[in-house]
Amino acid sequence: MKRDFGVVFHVFLILGDALSIVLSFLVAYFMRTHLDQRPFYFTADPGRFVLTMLSLIPIYVVILACFGLYNKSVFLRRSRWTEVARLFCASLIGMMTIISIDFFFELDLFPVRVMAIYSAVACFLLLCLFRGLVRFIRNFALKHSHRAALRAIIIGNNKSTESIANYIAAYPESGFSLAGIVAGAKYIPTDLRKKQYPSLKEALKKTRPDAIFQTDSKSSEYVYRQALNHHLLYYYVPSSADLSSQMGEIELIGSTPTIFVPVTPLAGSARFAKRCTDLIFGSILFLIAAIPMAIIWIAEKIADPHAPAIYAETRLSRYNRRFKIYKFRSMRPEYCGISPEEAFTKMGKSNLIKKYRDGGDQIKNDPRVTKVGRFLRATSLDELPQLFNVLRGDISLVGPRALVPGELRHYGDRSLLLSVKSGLTGLAQVSGRRDISFSERRALDIYYIQNWSLWLDFRILLRTIGAVLLRKGAK
Repeated sequence: MKRDFGVVFHVFLILGDALSIVLSFLVAYFMRTHLDQRPFYFTADPGRFVLTMLSLIPIYVVILACFGLYNKSVFLRRSRWTEVARLFCASLIGMMTIISIDFFFELDLFPVRVMAIYSAVACFLLLCLFRGLVRFIRNFALKHSHRAALRAIIIGNNKSTESIANYIAAYPESGFSLAGIVAGAKYIPTDLRKKQYPSLKEALKKTRPDAIFQTDSKSSEYVYRQALNHHLLYYYVPSSADLSSQMGEIELIGSTPTIFVPVTPLAGSARFAKRCTDLIFGSILFLIAAIPMAIIWIAEKIADPHAPAIYAETRLSRYNRRFKIYKFRSMRPEYCGISPEEAFTKMGKSNLIKKYRDGGDQIKNDPRVTKVGRFLRATSLDELPQLFNVLRGDISLVGPRALVPGELRHYGDRSLLLSVKSGLTGLAQVSGRRDISFSERRALDIYYIQNWSLWLDFRILLRTIGAVLLRKGAK
């Protein structure tokens, strides 16, 4: 799915929560020092108070997340009272956590106990207020701008087709707008028959959708493959037997149960969390690597003053997007920017082409590589400039290997591999780097995409350090 406005609203939700938390402590401070007539015996320092609270906001946000307050259901009308109840519990537990931290680390946040009570009440009320405001803005945007909604195609000759179509048309706050229906006329509401298409292929071509709802099982494999190839969300309406299965996440579209089949867990708020992780750790690593990169640049220039030290190559990332990936040049200038086949032919060693491909795109003592380049490759230092790509958002710290456009023909699951951002490191790299075959690397990349989690990313980053230090699989 190329558009995901849900991420935007989740960002505003988190920002609103953070603002609510800070304001709640300022309100408590103000009430005790200005509205409460009883004398107080502590020094009022609102500036220090706010700075301390800013550092504790991530703890509060994690508690809210543990109560499911960033799930998709928080935007649906049926969940409002459930959300209020969860906010009340989260406010109490959050305040108890802050009080515990204040006690053990002697932060002196609450010089008098009544301030903690004021803060808890204010936090609960402000969280409800700001979340109501975010919901109002979201619903207003969905009602008055189709660009904010996900364009959906419904396919299938089933009564559920009519039910889902009516619901999406009547309730824009569902987050979907009806782009087209591929079904028989009797399954389409009369006022929506102008959105009928004779085939899924034509509907995809003319509507440029973001999601597909399938209401019957006919050609389900084909429909799912089309959703995968076009990077679309895929929902299907389950039968009674399917409802008892654990194949996907059940969501109600109106009164119709559907099963959302995600290509990867890396969507919505998970993408936002991963991007934040990339920015935080990417910035730290970039600062640490600044001096080594300067030394390598100087070494490259000494070895060959006329050749560029950093090489830019076109790669593919999420949704087949082309971008320039940066590396320290490890090959001789005349072989940069051309395929291995062209390079070996150019140097008169065509016999190495088959050996290179059969060896999993590697060859011992590759004649294209410079002496400095061999050291950089062996230590993985040639990839340090990719930290700039991470900060720019071209790639992630962890992900599948960035594909060269010409390699796509070798990948049967290229649409799946291009459903997430490529990575500076990945599961394949830490599982043997170049010691494993092409098919094994592809299988590991697909496993990562379908089983992503932040914990998995952290494990891969830690294993990457070990793989680099031990030079495991480096060539």
